[in-house]
Amino acid sequence: MPSAMAPLIDSHCHVDLEQFDPDRMEVLGRAREAGIGVIIVPGIDLAQNRGALALAEQATDLFVAVGVHPNSADSFGDETIQDLRCLAAHHKVVAIGEIGLDYYWDKVAPEQQRRAFVQQLDLAAELGLPVIIHSRDANADVADVLRTWVSSEQFRTSALAARPYAGVLHAFSGDLALAEEAYRWGFVLSLGGPVTFRNAHALHALVPQLRLDRLMVETDAPYLTPHPWRGKRNEPAYVPLIVEQLAQLYGASPADVAAATTAVALRFFQLEDRFGADVTERNEVARV
Repeated sequence: MPSAMAPLIDSHCHVDLEQFDPDRMEVLGRAREAGIGVIIVPGIDLAQNRGALALAEQATDLFVAVGVHPNSADSFGDETIQDLRCLAAHHKVVAIGEIGLDYYWDKVAPEQQRRAFVQQLDLAAELGLPVIIHSRDANADVADVLRTWVSSEQFRTSALAARPYAGVLHAFSGDLALAEEAYRWGFVLSLGGPVTFRNAHALHALVPQLRLDRLMVETDAPYLTPHPWRGKRNEPAYVPLIVEQLAQLYGASPADVAAATTAVALRFFQLEDRFGADVTERNEVARV
């Protein structure tokens, strides 16, 4: 990564999963060499949440979102919420997620997915933590749930409503209308490897219409590997490939895209102070 580029934040990376067991420390080392200043590890289920927190305790640049993924929500209930509430008190937790709806895999009944989604949104409002939203083949229903949530008194009177951003649509797959509505909710968008795919013509046309000041970057590693490594295991060191593609689509420099997306992520996760001045100072240098 060019020295003038701001340190990057991988806003969604499953570096705790078993695919990284053989060489996790090397993967993290390559990420740091590539200029990745912070990695956010999202939640899948309670056991994984606990493992992610244990990993994050060993590295200053790892932070965690706790939550139950829709494909893991089959046994979700009141005890699950209490467990999440306790996990969210950990000093490395910066968000609730990834939560939402997934109609692609058909692993959990939609009604059960929706119950888990709504309960976790309410927990996020209670705790004042932003949400990381998963949506696969479910954009209309996800938007319906979020539209109701952000207009509720519970949300409007919560500490979360006063934060710079309330949530992120992770691996954004919607259209411009959904993006613009998400901005009105106080949400940001996140893009990853698919933006580099050569056949992603609709996404390439959409990107220049999206607000760069409401955008984060992610890998979703080990999944969604960017070109030219598509088909192989993804890893956080590939974030610069995503930034470079976005720069081409916006007609901007990679340094400008890096600075913008880093600034959004630092505000979203409120890491300016918690991570220390180093990332912030280097980001300001990159803007000059």
